[in-house]
Amino acid sequence: MNFEVFVLGTSGMMPIPGRFLTSAMVRREGELFLFDCGEGTQVSLKMLNIRWKKISAIFISHMHADHVTGLPGILMLSSQVDRDEPLYLYGPQKLKEYVDANRKILDMYINYEIIVKTAEPGVVMENDEFVVEAFRLDHTKPCLGYTMREKERPGVFHPEIAQSLGVPKGPLWGKLQSGADVTLSDGTVIGPNQVMGSPRAGRKFSYVTDTLYLDSIADHVRNADLLLCEGMFASDLASSAIEKKHMTAAQAATVARDANVAKMGLIHYSPRYTDRDLKQLVAEARKIFPGTILTKDRMTFDIPLKD
Repeated sequence: MNFEVFVLGTSGMMPIPGRFLTSAMVRREGELFLFDCGEGTQVSLKMLNIRWKKISAIFISHMHADHVTGLPGILMLSSQVDRDEPLYLYGPQKLKEYVDANRKILDMYINYEIIVKTAEPGVVMENDEFVVEAFRLDHTKPCLGYTMREKERPGVFHPEIAQSLGVPKGPLWGKLQSGADVTLSDGTVIGPNQVMGSPRAGRKFSYVTDTLYLDSIADHVRNADLLLCEGMFASDLASSAIEKKHMTAAQAATVARDANVAKMGLIHYSPRYTDRDLKQLVAEARKIFPGTILTKDRMTFDIPLKD
């Protein structure tokens, strides 16, 4: 089962050559989930040869232009392919107004259903396999972070144990693997816990951008396999970070360390930093969290199953 994360844009505030505005995408089992949609998102998707038709949901952190200016194009682009499923949009309350206004003013041709839902802290999307949760951040506009977490998978089935307990090979094995008790011909009841190993953890991706440093962020992104987190400023501009309600790279690293994440990718860099200057950000972060990566546009992360 594949679980990939694509960094589509890494710049904050304004796009610069080689750095589109902030956006990331998860591809899980062929299904796509977009997190923010800054200017240039379409271009990165094209360069990566990702089929936008497979986008199931878009999660918007907040209603600042550098996180939503790519959205009208994505909505119109999706009308150029055969699409039978609705597209779900989750985000702050103003998101629906923004989408409705663009559709009206641009006279968009839309041939599929768009469902816009206001995201509140807590579960915003859930099915049998995974859950997407939102949590509150502290920015100059209402802002949310997101976590996409796979649910636990059943443990490994041990056929030799099943046979030793008298469970014949066949449909009863399938029932045990699906979590149901089975009754043998002599009336003995065998439960899944007798023939299955411990439940296996799924994968977890977290997305945090545009916020003051908050201790609570670590609680929401804890044990993530990958955390994409803004590191807009170096530590010498900590006062600017506070004033503009952003984090420094060192503060992002503190979140990653305290949350025990496996890997953190910095995103949403201030356009003041050249590619060479960005080395300062990652150097400061690695002093606190060595597993920090300086992401670049169209960088890809593959998150394998642990077992």
